[in-house]
Amino acid sequence: MAKRQVIEFPGMYQHSNPAPGCIMIGNMVFSGSISGFDIETQSDPDGLEEQIANAFDNMRRTIEAAGGTTDNIARVMIYLHDMDHRDIVNHEWIKMFPDEANRPVRKVLTADIPKRLHIQLEMTAVI
Repeated sequence: MAKRQVIEFPGMYQHSNPAPGCIMIGNMVFSGSISGFDIETQSDPDGLEEQIANAFDNMRRTIEAAGGTTDNIARVMIYLHDMDHRDIVNHEWIKMFPDEANRPVRKVLTADIPKRLHIQLEMTAVI
């Protein structure tokens, strides 16, 4: 039986809770919360657009650390404080997944995420 393998990359945000940010079991990849954390500054930027762009970049980095590409992502959960930010999310979504015939499924929800954050992503992938 396959065992959990923790997936990490240099500079990856380290959760304060006792759980990894991403794991792989067999060929399945499951992320925890992926935020707009800035890997270069090791902080959460204040800007909405920057946080959302960073979150998508961090999701790409996570799937690549697992040995895949964004083409391996099957499902993305998107958590926002404010649904009015969907236009910015859609802009980043189309940048990451430009082929409308080759996009993962997604669900966008308003959620009680930490106040300093504008977005959190969660992904499931098959490699």
